[in-house]
Amino acid sequence: MADWPRWLEGATGSGKTAWLLDQVVAAPGTRGDLGPPLELGQSYLIFAANGDNRLRLAARLADSAPEYAVVTTTPNGFIQDEVTLFWPLLVNSLGLLPQFPLRLRPENEQELTTGLWQEKMLDGTMTVEGWREAQTVRRSLDFLQMAAASGIPAEDLPVLLPKGIPSGYAPEAVWQAIGEAVVDWRDWCLARSLLTYGVMTELYWRHLLPHPLYQEKLLARYGGVFVDDLDEYPAIAAQWLQVFIDQARPVAITWNRYGKGRLGMGANPDTLEQQIKPQCQVVQRPEPAADSLGYRWGDQVVQWVMDPMALPEPLPCFQTLQTVSRGELLRQTAERVAEVVKTGQAAPHEVAIIGPGLDAIARYTLAEILTSRGLPVASLNDQRPVIHSPLVRALLTLLSFVYPGLGRLADAETVAEMLLVLSQIPQAPEAGPWFESVQIDPVRAELLVDHCFEPGLEQPELLPVERFDRWDRLGYKATEAYTRLRQWIEQQRQQRQRRLTLGVVSVLDRAIQTFYWGGSHLPPDQLSALRELMETAQQYWAIEDRLRQIPPTLGTTPAHLLKPALERFILLLRQGTVTADPYPVESADPSQRVITIATVYQYRLQRLRHRWHFWIDAGSPRWLGGTEDLLFGYPLFLNTYTGRPWRTEDLEDLHRDRPERILRDLLGRVTERVVLCHSDLAVSGQEQIGPLLTLVNANIEE
Repeated sequence: MADWPRWLEGATGSGKTAWLLDQVVAAPGTRGDLGPPLELGQSYLIFAANGDNRLRLAARLADSAPEYAVVTTTPNGFIQDEVTLFWPLLVNSLGLLPQFPLRLRPENEQELTTGLWQEKMLDGTMTVEGWREAQTVRRSLDFLQMAAASGIPAEDLPVLLPKGIPSGYAPEAVWQAIGEAVVDWRDWCLARSLLTYGVMTELYWRHLLPHPLYQEKLLARYGGVFVDDLDEYPAIAAQWLQVFIDQARPVAITWNRYGKGRLGMGANPDTLEQQIKPQCQVVQRPEPAADSLGYRWGDQVVQWVMDPMALPEPLPCFQTLQTVSRGELLRQTAERVAEVVKTGQAAPHEVAIIGPGLDAIARYTLAEILTSRGLPVASLNDQRPVIHSPLVRALLTLLSFVYPGLGRLADAETVAEMLLVLSQIPQAPEAGPWFESVQIDPVRAELLVDHCFEPGLEQPELLPVERFDRWDRLGYKATEAYTRLRQWIEQQRQQRQRRLTLGVVSVLDRAIQTFYWGGSHLPPDQLSALRELMETAQQYWAIEDRLRQIPPTLGTTPAHLLKPALERFILLLRQGTVTADPYPVESADPSQRVITIATVYQYRLQRLRHRWHFWIDAGSPRWLGGTEDLLFGYPLFLNTYTGRPWRTEDLEDLHRDRPERILRDLLGRVTERVVLCHSDLAVSGQEQIGPLLTLVNANIEE
C-alpha cells in the first residue's frame, strides 16, 4: 500500500473526483484487508469546494461506497460547524460571555457596521474618494475576511493596508483608520457572541485549531481527510491538512491545473501548493476528458487566442452567431437554442449559455424567451433582491397597518399595490398564471386608495368602503376582498394589544397563510422570495434580542439601532441587500433537465459539463479576464505580496495564465459544439474588441 498523503494534479475532466473516491475506498479501515479499522465513532472527512459540489460528491459516495463512514463538507461549512461545536472551548480560552453564538447574515453585518462607523465616514476619517458608503463598508469587511482566510491577524490590518495599497486611492491615514475600525468591529462582535464568516475563520485558525484539546478531538472524530479541488480553497486549509499529515493519517488531494477560479476571491492556491504538494506523492493526469473539445482542439484554440499574430482556421466544433446590437444578439441566441432543442440536436439539459458577466436584463431576456417556447431554464445563482417581488412588497406595506410608527412607509402607490396583490386568488400551477382572478384590479385599487386610504405618520388607516360615495361601482368581489383585509388588520391589532401575537415573524406567517394560501400554489421564484423573507425576519429578530440583552458597558450601540426594529427591517429590505434565487429554488444541475444560464465564473465553480455551449458576448474584452470583479486589495493577502504597494505589472503577472486556464477549463467541459455569440456593439454602444474576436471571425459561416 502506497504511503500517504497523495496528490493528483490533472486537467479538467481527467477523472480527479473519481480518483479521490477510489482513495476513500482504498483507505485503511474502509476494508478490513487493507488495514486496521477506523476507531469507534471515527469517519473520514471529505471536502468539496462549495455546497453544490458537496451534494454531488455525497451522492457519488452514496452510490460507490454506501457502507463507509464519511462526512462531506466545504471549507466554509467546516469552519462554521467547528467554531459552533467548540464554542465553550473558545469562551474559556478567550474570556467571552457564555452564550450561544449567532451567525450574522451579510445584510445584518452591513447594517450594523454602517451604524458603528457612521461618524467616521461622515467626518472623512474613513472616506475613500469615489467610493459610496456601502462600498466602503463592504470592502472594509472584505479585508477582515481575506485576512482571516490567509492566516493574517486582524491587528495587522492597520499596518498592512496603508503599506500595501497604492497612494492614489486614499491617504495612508484613511487605510489605517479602516484597519482599526475592522479590528474594533471584530471585538464588538465577539463581545456579543455574533459571528461573521471573517470572525469565525480567524477564531478557527488562530485560537481553536492550535488548541491541544481541539486537535485531540479532531483526530478522534476523523481518521483522515480527502479534498477535491484544493486549488479553490483559502490558505488556512493547509493548517488543518497539516494536522492529519503530521499524524500519518490518510490524506488525498485533487488539484485542477486549469482551475484557480477563486483566485482574488478568497482562495490562495499558490500558498497551498507550496506548503502541501512537496509532502505528497504526486500523480499527473495532463489530458482532459477524451470526449471533450479540449482534448482534440484545446492546444490549437489556446495558441490562436493567445498569439495576436496567429491566423485561426474554421473548426467543425465552432459556430459564430453575429448581430449588430446586443439586444438582437440575446433574442437570436435564445431562438437558436430553442431551434437546437426543437430539432433534437440536443436536449435542454445538454445546453448551457455562458457569458463573462450576465446582467439582469440578459438573464431575464434569455429566460423569458426560452420559457415562452416551453423550455425549462435554470439561471445559476441569479440572486435578485426579494423586494423585487410584489408579494414581499405587499406584506411589508401590510405591516405598516398593523404596527404603529410606520406611517411614513405607506404611500398611495404602495397601498394600491398591496390591495391588488392581496386580493389575488391562487390556483394550481399547472393551470397557468398563479392567480385565478384579481378581486381588486388596478382601477378599483386606485379608487379605494383615493377615497378610503387615510395616511398618518403614526399609523395609516383603511377606512370603511362606504366612505366612497359610489362604492357600489366596486362590485361585490372587490368590496368583499377589501372588507376582509380590513377585518384581518383589525384582528392583528387587537391581538397585538392583548399580547397574543408572538411578533413580526408570526404576523408575516399569518399573512402568508391567509392571503397566499401558505404559498403552496406559488411559482418557484415567488416562493423563493417568501422563504428568504421569512428566514431574514427570523434571523433579524434573533439578533435584535441578542443586542438588547448585552449591557451598554460592553461598547457603543449604533445610533440607528435606536429606531424601531421593524422600521429598520423594512428599510433594509427596500435597499435591495437581501436576495433570493428566482430560477429555480433548487440549484442548477444537469440532472434537472433544464437549460443552464451562467457566468463563466459560476459555471467553472460549479464544475458543470454540457454537450453544447453558447458563449454570450464572445467579442467582449471581459472574456478570459474579468479581473475587475475581484475583491479590492486581494494582492495583499497572497503569498506573492512583496511588502510594497501593488503595481499594474504585478496584477498582470498574477493573472498572466488566467486566459489559458479559462479556455482550457471551458473546452474541457463541452463535448460537441461551441456557438460564439457576438454583437458588434456592446450595451454602451462601443465596438467590441476582445481576445476571442479572431476565433469569432474565423468561424463565421459564409
